[in-house]
Amino acid sequence: MRKKSLNRDIVIRTLVGALEPLDFVHACYEGGAAAFRRIDQWSDIDMYLVVDDHKVDETFRIVEDALKSLSPIKQKYQPERLPWPDVWQAFYKLEDAPEFLLIDLVILKPTSPEMFLEPEMHGDVVFYFNKSNRVKKPQLDRDALATKLRKRLERLKARFDMFNVFVQKEINRGNYLEAIDLYHTFTISNLVEGLRIKHNPVHHEFRMHYIRYELPSNTAKRLEQLCFVRNENDLQAKYHEATQWFLELMSEMNLTGIEVSAKES
Repeated sequence: MRKKSLNRDIVIRTLVGALEPLDFVHACYEGGAAAFRRIDQWSDIDMYLVVDDHKVDETFRIVEDALKSLSPIKQKYQPERLPWPDVWQAFYKLEDAPEFLLIDLVILKPTSPEMFLEPEMHGDVVFYFNKSNRVKKPQLDRDALATKLRKRLERLKARFDMFNVFVQKEINRGNYLEAIDLYHTFTISNLVEGLRIKHNPVHHEFRMHYIRYELPSNTAKRLEQLCFVRNENDLQAKYHEATQWFLELMSEMNLTGIEVSAKES
């Protein structure tokens, strides 16, 4: 059996050593757990590279050659479609690395509209190099976010009012598998986004990601209990509780008076 000898520091040093000398690679930084100072034994490597427009494919090849110098690449996965223009992504799993130590590589152009750098949104990313300080951290547009949140709350409320009853419909029919799916799709997901808007609006689109760190502990625990369903009677009770909680949440949040303060972010 091959020994799992690699760790995150070795992988990062190898990648930085291969990329920093290249004149078409302008910056290399790490986000994710590193940016939020939450690295633990299960953390992967969220690596971002800023490269010249015509060097994206070549950069992927150089990264893969550097990884192969450490270990055979066990698996590579590339999403077919990303929601941002001029953003490319690939995930790598190495034979000689622990199973949790994935490399999540994102390649950007200097002109990419999304650089994943706003500190309020993405944490304090760790720069391994930033040549001539070319890559700048943008300021969060709080007014634009507040406007977006007002519209989002209106849509959440409309979506909930229209579709949340589907859960009860399938409970009434005895279609419990479908009811559980709808419960998480409509009831829980709307509740989660509403809670995130209340407690950490900058991350309102992060779904369950980081949620344990960003909700009050008693709120996170209550939400956790609602997500686990024991049987059909438990589903009925938790559906009612989650529904009531969402409605109370919507009534207490002022759709026209949302402000995104520095403290909230």
